[in-house]
Amino acid sequence: MIKSPKLSIALVQTDLYWKDKVANLAMLEEKLWGMVEQVDLIILPEMFPTGFSMDAEELAEPMNLTVCRWLRQMASQKKAYITGSAIIKTEEGFVNRLLWVSPEGMIQHYDKRHLFRMAEEEQTFAAGQRQPIFELNGWRVCPQVCYDMRFPVWSRNRTLDGKLAYDLIFYVASWPAARISAWDALLPARAIENLAYSIGVNRVKADGNGVMYNGHSAAYDYKGNQLEYMGEEDKIALVHLDAEELEAFRQKFPAWMDSDDFLIK
Repeated sequence: MIKSPKLSIALVQTDLYWKDKVANLAMLEEKLWGMVEQVDLIILPEMFPTGFSMDAEELAEPMNLTVCRWLRQMASQKKAYITGSAIIKTEEGFVNRLLWVSPEGMIQHYDKRHLFRMAEEEQTFAAGQRQPIFELNGWRVCPQVCYDMRFPVWSRNRTLDGKLAYDLIFYVASWPAARISAWDALLPARAIENLAYSIGVNRVKADGNGVMYNGHSAAYDYKGNQLEYMGEEDKIALVHLDAEELEAFRQKFPAWMDSDDFLIK
């Protein structure tokens, strides 16, 4: 598919009601309907229906139930792709699953690979074993979830058929304020090392466990230049990515051609 010249993306930085799917979906629907500009992709935070909780037995649902149906509805109504993660129950157990939904209702997913052991996430959820690359208007997109950001090998933009695997990497997150300096440093680093646009969408305010989040959702270009920085506000920001500028820089500075080959086990 020929890549569209531009890609418009909405970053939804928001507070979340603690473990209340009905309230969160209603709140997010109202926010999205307040968007005037047409976009190609809407990015929600990690565990947007519930907040970041280990209470999977209480909060999980199977695919194609309330959360998936809501995402399909919003994607169709907004005529945009929409993504964010939720607690999903599978035959293998619970997963922190990033859902990627097209305007036509097709759902793809990525299960969080790196589980945050400091919150005992690895004791509740099964780790993802597959790194998919999604396609959006000809753009190749790499999905990641929060703690994945600390592990650059997993997200390395490797070459496929002589081309880089993706053009955009994004992170949906519940990244606490106590460690926000790491977020601020790593998000542009992922852009620079992978010669790709990098976007991170974090939540704000305190959750039901008293953990404070202060946003800092942002977007960076392939050189690490900041395109958007949202501070600590509860708001939606729009960013516009340029395919021609990306390809021109990759040709002018093809550092990816000197990258190391490796296998992930």
